[in-house]
Amino acid sequence: MTVHPVLADQEPVTTDGTLALVNLSAQIDGMAAPTGRAGSTAPLAVAQQAALVDLLTLRGHLLGRVADYERAAQLSEQMVRYAPDDSAALLARARTRATLHRFAEAMADLDAAGRTGAEQAALDAERASILQAVGCHAEAQALLWSAASHQSDFTVLSAQAVFQAERRETAEAEHLFDEARAAHRGVSPFPLAQLDFRRGVMWLREGDLPTARSWFDAARRRVPGYAPATGHLAEVDLLLGDPETTVARLRPLTETSDDPEYPAHLALALRVAGRHQEARPWRDRAAERYEELVTRHPEAYADHAADFWLMVGGDVDRGLELALQTLVMRQTSRSYALVRRAREASRGLAHDASGPRHSATSM
Repeated sequence: MTVHPVLADQEPVTTDGTLALVNLSAQIDGMAAPTGRAGSTAPLAVAQQAALVDLLTLRGHLLGRVADYERAAQLSEQMVRYAPDDSAALLARARTRATLHRFAEAMADLDAAGRTGAEQAALDAERASILQAVGCHAEAQALLWSAASHQSDFTVLSAQAVFQAERRETAEAEHLFDEARAAHRGVSPFPLAQLDFRRGVMWLREGDLPTARSWFDAARRRVPGYAPATGHLAEVDLLLGDPETTVARLRPLTETSDDPEYPAHLALALRVAGRHQEARPWRDRAAERYEELVTRHPEAYADHAADFWLMVGGDVDRGLELALQTLVMRQTSRSYALVRRAREASRGLAHDASGPRHSATSM
């Protein structure tokens, strides 16, 4: 059954998304200025630095900027060196490490933060997110539902909705997504846009393209500059057989984001549209960037790079190598599925004597 977004008159009222993004960047610049001022010897207080880390991470997600994630990670490392026994610093570093999929180190930081007085609720929320990411669903569920027994706010309900979505329990997830929307308080558009985006991801995974499109579009309407929502809208357009619209959506993202996913998908869309010469430089740009990120952040980007090489990149051997690397780092169902896919592609090419090894996917 197709599920559509709520009616316009039921929509929560939030700040204009474009203005909110401008204000977010202004806030980051204002907070970062003291640390970069010539002759300054007084660093920001730990609480302020932790807030800056969270803002950078948020902007990194919204605009698809890996550089913001890296800057947040660097700042959090400096915080812990400066205040090694401060729970706020340790929590901030745990979040940045988790963002870059350094999950074991993030868990160690959470343990240290607990010993220095961090609130249990904050620790449980971070632990649940990590456990879910590494496939420990029972443990993550226990933490999430325990939190819900004490409070039933937007954050908890959103986390439960995403958990059920990833478990493919769509009926329960839909109920929780609706509850989370109803529980939202405040005027920031970002939490609701992120919630709608995750709802769209659920329906895309289920193959319901019209419903996925409607939620991605809802997220993008609330925050027009929301890169992941725009990128997934482009993906849906391509799946629905409209590569030209896909190209039009992706081109602006390649200018504002440093994530190689967007030039990679642009290359694929151009190839589907028969524009092979235009596709090649975008494929090359994505390949170079993926290799940089796999070198610096293998835990976060090896799986994405494997997917790239198996599709538009045109190097099945490299895709299999990275898929196996991902499996060593994380033994999740997705990692196993990626390895199976890579091995099937490798076997398929090995049995294809009709052309060069990479002819099936090279551009």
